[in-house]
Amino acid sequence: MLLMLAEVLRSCVVAASFPESSILRTVCGQQTHAAWVGFSLHDLIQPGFYLLVGVGLVFSLSRRRSSGQRPGDIARHTIVRSLVLVVLGMAVVSIHPREWNWVFTDTLTQIGLAYPFLVLIALRPKRIWYMALAAIMVGYWLWFALSALPPSDFDYAAVGVAPDWLSAHGLSGLGAHWQKNSNVAVRVDRWLLNLFPRETNYTGDSTGLATLNFIPSIATMLLGCLAASVLVSNRSHARKLTVMITSGIALIGGGWTLGVLGICPVVKALWTPSWVLFSGGWCLLFLAAFYAVVDVAGLKRATFPLVVIGMNSIVAYCMAHAYPAVAFNSLRRIAGSQVFNAFGDAYEPMVYGATIILGYWLVLYVLYRRRIFVRL
Repeated sequence: MLLMLAEVLRSCVVAASFPESSILRTVCGQQTHAAWVGFSLHDLIQPGFYLLVGVGLVFSLSRRRSSGQRPGDIARHTIVRSLVLVVLGMAVVSIHPREWNWVFTDTLTQIGLAYPFLVLIALRPKRIWYMALAAIMVGYWLWFALSALPPSDFDYAAVGVAPDWLSAHGLSGLGAHWQKNSNVAVRVDRWLLNLFPRETNYTGDSTGLATLNFIPSIATMLLGCLAASVLVSNRSHARKLTVMITSGIALIGGGWTLGVLGICPVVKALWTPSWVLFSGGWCLLFLAAFYAVVDVAGLKRATFPLVVIGMNSIVAYCMAHAYPAVAFNSLRRIAGSQVFNAFGDAYEPMVYGATIILGYWLVLYVLYRRRIFVRL
C-alpha cells in the first residue's frame, strides 16, 4: 500500500529534469509498470495484495471455524464480501470520469470475482489446493496457447496498440497468443463489456488488462494460502524461512524460465501463469523478509508506520484513488506553490507528493488510534 501511495511522488517527472541522474532514472523505472513483458517493483504491488488475501483467508477460516460458524455462515459472508469488493472496485475507477464505468479489471473487483472460488478451494484439504493450483495454471495456459491468432492484417491501431509500441514490445511465435489486445481474454471482454451501456464501443484496455485475469489470480492467492500453512505450522523459525525462501527462488526461476524459453511470456497485464510463478516467488521472499524482521528478530516498532497503513489497507487503496483529486490537491491553493519548491522547481512535484503521503498517513493514524478498521 505504501508503494501504491508513493505514486504521488511523481518520480518520473523529477527524473526528466535530471537526465544524467541514474538514481532518479532507476526510481522512475521502479515506480512505472513494465510496458508488457517484464516487471518492476511497482508491478509487484498487486500480486502482493493477492498473496496476502490468501494468507489472511487461512487465518480467517480458522477463526470462523473455531468460533462455531457453520458453512452457511461462511458462504453468506463470502458472497457479501465479494459483491462489496466488486462494486467498490468499479466505484473507484469511476471517480475521475464521474460516470459509472462498467469494467472489472480493478484490483478490488478482481479480488471480489476470485474470492468465492478461493474460499471453496481453501475449505478443502490441502492436497486440493495443489491440484487446483496446477489445474488453473495449466488450463489457463492451454486456453491461450490453443486459441486462434489474429489474422495477418489485424488492425492493432483500432484496438489501441500503436505501431511503434508493437514494434518495440510485440510478441511472436507462441508468445503471440499473449499479444496486447488481440488475445482470447480481450476478445471475451469485447463481447462482455459491450453488453453494458457505454458511450463508445469497447475495443480493449489501454494497458491490456482483461476481466478474466481473476482466474489466474486465484493461483496467486492459493500461493498465499500455502504460505500461511507454513506460518501456522509447528516448524521452527529457521525451517519456515528456509521453506519460504527456497520456494520463492524456485518460483522466480520457474516463471522466468517459461518466459525465456518462449513457452509463456511473463506479462502482468494478462496475469500469465509464468507471471503467477515469477511474481509469487518475489512476494514470498518479501514475506520471508518481514517474517524475519518482525517475528524472528522482534523488531515490531520499526514497522509501525507500515502497520498503520496495513491495518486499513482498503481505506488506503480508496484514498490513493480519490484524495489527490478531492482533498490534498487544494494544498497548493492554500499554502502557495512556493512552500513546495524549497529545494528548487525541479523537486517541487516530489516534495508536494511527500506532503500528500504524510497527509494520507495522518488520516490512517487517526483511524488507527481510534481503533477504526475498515474490513470486508
